[in-house]
Amino acid sequence: MDRQYARRSHSLLVAASAAFAVSLASGGHALAQAASGLSPQEVEQLRAELKAVRAEAQAAHAQEAAREQKIDELQRRLDTATGAPPTPPIATIEPAQQGAKAARAEGGPNFEIYGFAQVDYTQDFNRVNPAWEDALRPSRLPTFKGEFGENGQSSISAKQSRFGVQASQDIAGQPLFVKFEFDLFGVGADEGQTTMRLRHFYGQWGPILGGQTNTNWMDVDIFPNTMEYWGPPGMVFLRNPQIRYTYKTGGNELAVAIEKPGNDVDAGNIREFDPALGASIQGSEKIPDLTAHWRYNGDWGHIQLGGILRQVSFDSAGTPDNQPKGHKTGWGLNLTGNIKTWQKDVLHLGIVYGEGIATYMNDGGVDLGPKANVFIPPPVGGGLPVVTLSPDVVPLTGALIYYDHYWNDRWSTALGWSVTHVDNLNFQEATAFQTGQYASINLLWTPEKHILAGAEYIWGQREGKDGFHSQDNRVQFSFKYSFSSNDFR
Repeated sequence: MDRQYARRSHSLLVAASAAFAVSLASGGHALAQAASGLSPQEVEQLRAELKAVRAEAQAAHAQEAAREQKIDELQRRLDTATGAPPTPPIATIEPAQQGAKAARAEGGPNFEIYGFAQVDYTQDFNRVNPAWEDALRPSRLPTFKGEFGENGQSSISAKQSRFGVQASQDIAGQPLFVKFEFDLFGVGADEGQTTMRLRHFYGQWGPILGGQTNTNWMDVDIFPNTMEYWGPPGMVFLRNPQIRYTYKTGGNELAVAIEKPGNDVDAGNIREFDPALGASIQGSEKIPDLTAHWRYNGDWGHIQLGGILRQVSFDSAGTPDNQPKGHKTGWGLNLTGNIKTWQKDVLHLGIVYGEGIATYMNDGGVDLGPKANVFIPPPVGGGLPVVTLSPDVVPLTGALIYYDHYWNDRWSTALGWSVTHVDNLNFQEATAFQTGQYASINLLWTPEKHILAGAEYIWGQREGKDGFHSQDNRVQFSFKYSFSSNDFR
């Protein structure tokens, strides 16, 4: 008898016993009347039997709760042994994760519709690019005073609301998992709009994954429990189409992938002396990016080292032989980890460095830019200095430190700081992004796993290559209701 059938049979037995007990209790008076000829000893025997059945029903409920606790403990030990990420505290579990956990406990195929409806009220005391008023991205702060208008703006948004479906079952002896998920936060051509934005659309069969999901060299588990949508800038964060293979043994996990390339090329000051050429320079994606990560999960938390190797290419549209054109090698390393400190509290840490990796960062910078090379002839022979231009990958450093503290089962706080710093090339424009900082602190209330409400203070600062600083201070109030079809079974 499999576990699912046994648990259903047990539940039916408990329900039948409880119904029998209730019927005895509610009809006891009539039974006593109908059985008025019974002796006092027989009446007492009936009462004792009723009491015993009630006690059995209570014991059955206690045993069921103990079994559920045992299932959770065995699942936790199995996750640790196989390298699966540990289950986070209930206040931070997304509806999809709750459904996946329930499906594992029940066993067998599972299909789930999940999501949440969320509304955010933001009061901004400074000003950002109006298309990004519902998120704080340091790169979207002004490059000169008054660029976006007068300070002090308010917004109410439902853009964070999310909807998804996922399913799992075993096929040919391997687990199959598929997921489709979107939110309403428009970006790119839809920036500033409340419109569908694809987050995940992929399938994973055993160790093989294909589709769009988190890039293989990022560590999504270091994302803190914040309410503001975009989050800390100094971390690798991109959902990217990819083909991935993962190998797990014990607490170790090794994964390699090829991913869709996307090069962000800055023509810099070339636009000033040759606007047509500056406008024609574009990114060129000739070969996929190669990513990998190694991860170790333990009872204390986890550590992960990710890396990327990529070709950052460019060419020119509409010019003879598409000149100028060329490519440089981009690379990066991403060291991250979570440390469990006290009860459910978690310390999030991350540091990333690379060249030509801005496409994969949560915010700030470009992959490739122009560099001016000056050749000064020797005194003998004379001659004027010669200036030549060449493309080069842009160095970037990112860091994150956040702490999630749980005051109790209902109240929590996340606070921390993050930074992205770019070593600008000398021929980038004066207003080019150089440094972005971000800090926040919040107070969240989770009265029940489906409800989240809270307030958050966020600060951001942008510094350009020319040294101009701009900053933003804002508060955000949010309410979220999560749902899952598993809740209605």
